[in-house]
Amino acid sequence: MKIITLDEISFDKFASTHKYRNYYQTSAYAKTIKNHGYDIHYIGIIDDLGNLIGASLLLYKEVFMNYKIAYAPRGFLFDYTNVNNLKELASRLKKLLSKQGFISVTIDPYLPVNIRDKDGKIMNINNEANIALENLKASGFNYLGPNLFFESKKPRFEAIVTLDNDIKDIYQSFEKRVRHKIKKAIRSGVEIYKGSKEELELFYELIKKKYNKPLSYYIDLYNNFENNIDLYFAKLNTETFVITSRLQYEREIEINNDLANKIQATSNANSKKKLINEKMESDKLVNTYKKNLVWATNLLKDNPEGLIIGTSLNLTYDNVCYLIIEGFNQSFKTLNPNYLIKWKMINDYKNKNIKYINLNAVSGEFTKINKYSGLNEMKLGFNSLVTEYIGEFELIISPLPYNLYKNLNKDKDKKK
Repeated sequence: MKIITLDEISFDKFASTHKYRNYYQTSAYAKTIKNHGYDIHYIGIIDDLGNLIGASLLLYKEVFMNYKIAYAPRGFLFDYTNVNNLKELASRLKKLLSKQGFISVTIDPYLPVNIRDKDGKIMNINNEANIALENLKASGFNYLGPNLFFESKKPRFEAIVTLDNDIKDIYQSFEKRVRHKIKKAIRSGVEIYKGSKEELELFYELIKKKYNKPLSYYIDLYNNFENNIDLYFAKLNTETFVITSRLQYEREIEINNDLANKIQATSNANSKKKLINEKMESDKLVNTYKKNLVWATNLLKDNPEGLIIGTSLNLTYDNVCYLIIEGFNQSFKTLNPNYLIKWKMINDYKNKNIKYINLNAVSGEFTKINKYSGLNEMKLGFNSLVTEYIGEFELIISPLPYNLYKNLNKDKDKKK
């Protein structure tokens, strides 16, 4: 076995047909990340007959005293079930990278462990995953463990919406509350449209607080993946919002007046008590709807052409749509722009014969309430399946400087 350097074309050719192919292991992603803190290198793995049996994009950077750490995003494109080849690869990587000042390599293979339903129940198991796990450990890779949250570089659990069924059946499979939120968004005047590269600054204003990435990163991503990026925007039609808010307010006023008349006409004590309670609830709604109408009226006055309130950026690779990032104006959370964007995505990608939509990360905790429960509730409400991946591993190349680097980082974390 030998580890060689591959050129961009040779790497992409091999990567595009591999079993574990993914958009992170592409030259398009490499060119994107190269401008944002990492150097890149394409390695090839050849057997004794000269056959290319593996490859990987390696991202690397200096961390201290000229020492470097490397990361293979979503793992090597390699057969993890062949323990002898894996052991030899680990050995040769250590010899090669130690000479070049590397102290560690991190991988997180694009290797599913199982498929779960929206409640977290296992539906399908990948028998290769356990073999790969044991082989990686036997080859000297340290396992981060079966983490449930977001302790690793990439999410270990991702929500998947399959697009096999008829669009009406897909919609009916959503939880009732999700369908309600979609309908409310439409009634309120939220409209979805696809944006262009020229609107990336507008997109960035809605997502910049979520991740520590500059606008230039998303511009590079858009440019390098060319026609495979879709930008969605949720725009509030402020005129429709006023009309809807007024109708809602007027309808509740009628209900409120009717309840007042019934209270006056009722002599039965129990019936009157029930009506009074209903009237009190209606009073609250009247007050809420009045405030909404004032809000909507002011929005129309200030934004007669409408207002952008939500966005998402999607990447299509290998007939799958990946939701890269989404965001919305928190002031308009009750109008559910993020739900309507996803419904629009599902319609659009269904028409393009995309296999499924990857809604990105969810937590692996499906029973206990935690700070990510809302995230799971939103994404899994679309009757999503959950793919659980094998997780993150680290191969230590040079133990002494590696331990020093880790200790220095611990001290920095304590000072934060």
